[in-house]
Amino acid sequence: MVKHVIVWTLKDEYSAEEKENIKKGIKEGLEGLKGKIPGLVDIKVNINALASSNADLMLDSTFESEEALKGYSVHPEHVAVANGKVRPYTAVRSCLDFEV
Repeated sequence: MVKHVIVWTLKDEYSAEEKENIKKGIKEGLEGLKGKIPGLVDIKVNINALASSNADLMLDSTFESEEALKGYSVHPEHVAVANGKVRPYTAVRSCLDFEV
């Protein structure tokens, strides 16, 4: 099994209300991929960061293998969510992939 964890910071140009709507859209889009991508075991997006956080949201996903993770990265449904709901709104992306 492979964990794929991403932490994003949204662009500063958005108001607090806009950021809440953006985070909900990202959560809905990414969590909606469950059952659609081969090898994707679980996917969750946390949008309720505490005030002590220095990021806005986190993706926590699990894949059957590193090959499944590679397939996810280029899968058309994932690419559509990433290009439509994530990349236009994020300023910083940090990723950690590891075996479990």
